Amino acid sequence: MRILRYLTREVLTHMLAVSFVLLVIIISGRFVKYLAEAAVGDLAANVLLPVMFYRLPGFLELIIPLGLFIGILMSYGRLYVESEMVVLSACGVSPSRLARYTLVPAVIVSVLVGVLSLWVTPMGASRSEALLDDPESSQGLHAMAAGRFQSRRASDTVSYAQRIDQDGTMYSVFLSQRERDSSGNLRMVVTVAEEAEMILDGVSGARYLELRNGYRYSGYPGNMDYDIAQFDTFGEMIPEPEGGIRTADPVDGRATSRLWASDSLEDRAALQWRLSIPLMVPIVAVIAMCLSRTDHRRGRYAKMAPAFLIYLAYLMLLANARTAFAEGGGVPGGLWWVHCLFALVALAMLYGDSLRTRFTYWRRNRASA
Repeated sequence: MRILRYLTREVLTHMLAVSFVLLVIIISGRFVKYLAEAAVGDLAANVLLPVMFYRLPGFLELIIPLGLFIGILMSYGRLYVESEMVVLSACGVSPSRLARYTLVPAVIVSVLVGVLSLWVTPMGASRSEALLDDPESSQGLHAMAAGRFQSRRASDTVSYAQRIDQDGTMYSVFLSQRERDSSGNLRMVVTVAEEAEMILDGVSGARYLELRNGYRYSGYPGNMDYDIAQFDTFGEMIPEPEGGIRTADPVDGRATSRLWASDSLEDRAALQWRLSIPLMVPIVAVIAMCLSRTDHRRGRYAKMAPAFLIYLAYLMLLANARTAFAEGGGVPGGLWWVHCLFALVALAMLYGDSLRTRFTYWRRNRASA
């Protein structure tokens, strides 16, 4: 029991330290990226921190398994270098028993990651989408601020709304756009309307600015022949900047119970992905335990590179299997074959030396007989 507590404390301490460093790096990079969008008007600054907070569980569900993987490599590597593993082995701690000890913190982390993946992350993603669907906070033309002219980087567009109600209705709306016609000539389009409201197309997912009771002026700068059109209702499609804050898959915000009841391949692939994240934790824990074996000469970081390659291959195969399954292809059954493959790799690494020793002993006895 003391050995279990000691190993668990070592693993969890290193895991927390590594996870914190990885989280700071990822959050800093995302924050700078989103802050740049807010600076140019593609995102309202007042929703920047709430959106980051709601998306934090999505970061943690991927960071924590990697933190555990690196934590096992570092903690067990130190024990091997300082000959503590030799002492444990001399006291009767076999590789199988060490694997059982390692699975204790791995199961704890797996349960935590499962809670994040199945419940907390979808809830945060849905609330993040709700914030971004608010006319006062989302990107593109959707991020109109009352009483202020705003220029959009995604297109040559200047927008203005005198007032925005809590329900999202805008009043005294002005839009100015520069477009090129089929001949390549620059054309100016100015639209003014009494009211406007954001409309989301449930089929295509595209968003439109529906303008009501206004005029649309279209013509070429320097010429007098402008076209003037009066309208009761006019829809202006909102361009979404590529690589912006709304790059998350819409299925990520759906509840797990909804995915479970759905027959859509996309929903089933998303459900298997959510189940795969906690399932991979004990598998990568055993792999990390086997790869942590080292000595004084090689040092504790000798197998870091191959370990990262195996972990990266695991994640990439899962991601590719999810994409293929959602598109109706790939191996029947979805993502489970990836877990079976790496579970066999973990078992081979754990019992490989023992099986080779037994096979060699059996072959020698047979030859001598």
